[in-house]
Amino acid sequence: MPRPLVVAATRAEAAHVPAGIEVLVTGIGKTAAATALARHLAGRGDLADLEVVNLGTAGGLHDGLGAEHGLYEVGTVVNHDINADAIRALGYDPRERIVVGTGETVLASGDVFVTDPAVRTRLAAQAQLVDMEGYAVAYVAREFGLPVRLVKHVSDNADEGALEWVALVDRSARILGEWAATRLG
Repeated sequence: MPRPLVVAATRAEAAHVPAGIEVLVTGIGKTAAATALARHLAGRGDLADLEVVNLGTAGGLHDGLGAEHGLYEVGTVVNHDINADAIRALGYDPRERIVVGTGETVLASGDVFVTDPAVRTRLAAQAQLVDMEGYAVAYVAREFGLPVRLVKHVSDNADEGALEWVALVDRSARILGEWAATRLG
């Protein structure tokens, strides 16, 4: 049985993870998440049997993804704010897509807090959900040779309502905590 390391961007998102499950709070955004997780993993003496589990909120890019059906385990994560085509044209692999599971849900990660309808529409063409850390967590876990799972709860519709995230996060955190209690505890 793998030992879970729950990685969350904020304490609010991990507020209901059961006691006894290790939690790392990284801060918001890809850079903060990658730096905090890499520092943490590099400082550990034993990575054997460790599984990185990124729990957090996400914006729904298609109507109807929230409410009672709002919990998703991600199959593929995409770095949406990298110019992958330009990097490929230079002869390099941008590694903008990482398969993390068998599910069909695609998560787009980027450092943009999505509230703009045009951005939402563009991202909806390639993903169902959007967040700000999932890709970075998956990338670092893979670089350390660790299995990774991304579990997201839809807190908002990636529109102007996303600005109410502070008021919405506890509901998502409770659902994520229940998932952790049944799947990790």
